[in-house]
Amino acid sequence: MVLKPIKTESDYRAALKRLEYLFDAKPGTPESDELEILGLMVDEYEKKYYPIEAPDPIEAIKIRMEEMHLRQVDLVPEIGGKSRVSEVLNRKRRLTVEMIRKLSTRLNLQTDLLVQNYQLVK
Repeated sequence: MVLKPIKTESDYRAALKRLEYLFDAKPGTPESDELEILGLMVDEYEKKYYPIEAPDPIEAIKIRMEEMHLRQVDLVPEIGGKSRVSEVLNRKRRLTVEMIRKLSTRLNLQTDLLVQNYQLVK
């Protein structure tokens, strides 16, 4: 196992290829150790050069609703009233702290994702 830092795009592609080769390594073997270390290195490189931005709060809510097969009416207990849910999801009203707490629990979303600023529609 000869590991070196991932500094270039070429290094990155080679690391991905090696990861693919090592993917099914048996736990406790030198190959599985290499897989683990190489995976961490690739992760750090991707965070630096291919960052994935989190969706804004409203998009995160909509995505989770779709994943959980929820309708707007299902969020009435967390947001309060059908019209208020519609206003929030259509970006006409901001989320309150209480809504964020309840939505975080109901939708299993991190509160720091829900407190991000987003554009309102006038």
